[in-house]
Amino acid sequence: MSDNTFASTRPAPLTLLGLGAMGVALARTWLAAGHPLTVWNRSPGRSAELAAAGARVAATAAEAVAASPLVVACLLDDASVREALAEADLTGKDLVDLTTSTPAESRTRAAWANERGARFLDGGIMAVPPMIGVPEAGGYVFYSGSREVFDAHREVLAVPAATRYVGADPGFAALHDVALLSAMTAMLAGARHAAALVENAGIDRKEFGALLAGWLTAMAPATAAYAGGPVAEDPTSPAVAAAGDAALLRTAQEQGVDTALLIASAGSVSGM
Repeated sequence: MSDNTFASTRPAPLTLLGLGAMGVALARTWLAAGHPLTVWNRSPGRSAELAAAGARVAATAAEAVAASPLVVACLLDDASVREALAEADLTGKDLVDLTTSTPAESRTRAAWANERGARFLDGGIMAVPPMIGVPEAGGYVFYSGSREVFDAHREVLAVPAATRYVGADPGFAALHDVALLSAMTAMLAGARHAAALVENAGIDRKEFGALLAGWLTAMAPATAAYAGGPVAEDPTSPAVAAAGDAALLRTAQEQGVDTALLIASAGSVSGM
């Protein structure tokens, strides 16, 4: 489910824990939309700008949690969430965790929140801070866990970025998030490898960069096939594929570039 239709919503109070670059971007959009916002951050100096914009600054995480029925966490990691909420009373609260985590960590956090009297919704942010509050930038957030919490707060949650509910399993948002980030990481590593190959060859870097971007863009639609399982329709024979992989490895060796990325990639493809 994708939803980005709630650009203008009824004012609803909420609490935000965590004022890193992403947290500040989220806070700005909620304040701009008129939502009463309570914020808390481990380093209090980061809250001055938001206080000037109308946010209430809590001295402790427990105080911030007590201020609103909806609590959003956007912290460094899962351990930070556990630590920040250790002394908070979560009874009757709706906790939305936008902290990057693993699927198992999200499921554990959901059970932990439920045991403490809260409903839980996990989130995976597919955007960087400049994309928050800018619908045309294309950013969105995966949500999974309590459908009741998602439905109750989706208008507020859709203010910073579009929403995509991906299932009742609390770990699904994290799984979607990390899977896509893994693909991005591998793509960027491949781009760095390509740049390293031509770095000392007398090739114009700017011109090659444009070629690289164009090639990856052209090939991007083909990536959808991998989500459907083995690419059985691939007309390339194993012998041709192996010869191509060997050429990639020999070229990297000739250019003095580490082959670890290519070896790992060839192994994962051949194992499909």
